[in-house]
Amino acid sequence: MHAISAEKNVEDRTRHVLSEIFGGCSLDKVGVRLWDGTAWPDERPRAAVLALKHPGALGQMFLPGTEVGLAEAYLHNDFDIEGDIEAAFEIADFLLGRLDDWKKKVKLAGLLVALPGRNGRSTIRRAARQLLPRIRGRRSLLEHDRRAVTFHYDVSNDFYRLWLDRQMVYSCAYFQAPNDDLDTAQERKLDYLCRKLRLRAGQRLLDIGCGWGALVFHAAKYFGVRAEGITLSKPQA
Repeated sequence: MHAISAEKNVEDRTRHVLSEIFGGCSLDKVGVRLWDGTAWPDERPRAAVLALKHPGALGQMFLPGTEVGLAEAYLHNDFDIEGDIEAAFEIADFLLGRLDDWKKKVKLAGLLVALPGRNGRSTIRRAARQLLPRIRGRRSLLEHDRRAVTFHYDVSNDFYRLWLDRQMVYSCAYFQAPNDDLDTAQERKLDYLCRKLRLRAGQRLLDIGCGWGALVFHAAKYFGVRAEGITLSKPQA
């Protein structure tokens, strides 16, 4: 009896959170299906369905408060979107828009921490792990970023040379023709960026997170700017 009551409590809280998330949104095309098969806001068939896979799904989706958190929740099968693809895109756009509303975030966070986490784990503990670095301040964030950069980039320059272009540009290239090689496409991308920035001789350019400095060198050589780059990776420097 106690287990049934607790489950009903979680379901009621979930429905309340859904009302907050979708408040002001027309639900003519979109519905929600809970983990137990029940529908929200009603049983009427709709073109697309947001399927919550477990009681903690909404917390996994929204508690991080970022697009990445929403994407990771999808990858971890916390939720799925079923049905008409155009209506499904409307769901995605609406959910992403909710992440931009910081007032809504604060209110939702208070509701979401009351829900169970993935596999029954504490949502409050998860929230604390995500928020503590921000609460502890700038120094903690910088140290976290430094460790993340070291883990990802300090593998060795020889490793990255195996598959990057000769300037080691670690971002997408700009291919214009099927026979363009990677070096050509990356140089075209660098030139495109400099032209979009409308760089002129004598100007100053600061590239934060410059990688191996390809944009810095390109801007200085071909556009005559005084360019500087900043990276946390010692091998890149």
